[in-house]
Amino acid sequence: MNSKVLSGSLVAAGIAVMVVALVVAGGAPSRPPAGLIGAGLPLSWAVPVLRFVADAAAIVTGGAVLTVVLLLPATDGRVETRALRACQDAAVAAGIWAVASIGGLVTSAAVILGIPLSHLGEHASAAGELNQVRALAVAVVLTALLAMVLSGCRTLRGARFALVLTAAALTGPLLTGHGAIERTNIWSVLATSSLVVHVFAATAWIGGLGGVLRYAREGEAVERFSRLALVCAIAMGITGLLTAEIHLGGREDGWGLITQWVTSGYGALVFAKSVAFAILVTVGWWHRRTTLPDLAAGDPAAFRRLAVVELLVMAATVGLAVALSRTP
Repeated sequence: MNSKVLSGSLVAAGIAVMVVALVVAGGAPSRPPAGLIGAGLPLSWAVPVLRFVADAAAIVTGGAVLTVVLLLPATDGRVETRALRACQDAAVAAGIWAVASIGGLVTSAAVILGIPLSHLGEHASAAGELNQVRALAVAVVLTALLAMVLSGCRTLRGARFALVLTAAALTGPLLTGHGAIERTNIWSVLATSSLVVHVFAATAWIGGLGGVLRYAREGEAVERFSRLALVCAIAMGITGLLTAEIHLGGREDGWGLITQWVTSGYGALVFAKSVAFAILVTVGWWHRRTTLPDLAAGDPAAFRRLAVVELLVMAATVGLAVALSRTP
């Protein structure tokens, strides 16, 4: 499958899953009460869509850079042809990430303040006081810098610096989500830290698979990525369950995760995401059992087919994650 067609299919699938999840779980934007102007439904829907685009671009960026740093060869510190292509692709993805973050900054400010986009200029000072807007502004600066660094990246040292910038740009917006509401609460600090680890692991796993599929399909690189994916899967499983339990009542009501899987929209999305995660773990096990030996024997077709299916499930999981972040 052509890479552009595959990328478009992944984005479309992820956004479709996100929209359905928001509607079903009760996190979809709604019209403001009678007599209030509000930001409007199109602008309210733009927030999660732009968030998904930013997250997808971040995954592509992180995956391409991670592939350069860990999976592709370098000679005397200078990267080779495939790595240069990966850096250029990552630079484009970082630019998309920056643009989507700008859009998310503007739309989020209007939605939080409850005003149309045309009135945002009159409330610029109030928008600047919002933690979400400040975090997105930092992300815009870091992603723009990241795009410039990657566009001129020719060495392994530059790629490592880009990986650090990617991690920093990912972290900021996570500090203003569900887990960052009560800064003095130990459970909130734990939830935020767990979320950061969860997102880093997801970016490395999903982005790394895309990087392997596009730039490094030889057996040694795939085997090395397979070991990394196992670590990421374990980290995602532990941190995902921990974060979900905290948000579903672990702080006050005891272990509420299981019961709220069927009694709340947020819990239902956690359950759906858990099922998707179980599917991905099964696919990963099948990779190690069947497709890696086929790849070592000189038959890459089975690996490519299964990897594309895995990426589609991953895109749906990212859609669920965005919906989860916007569901009460």
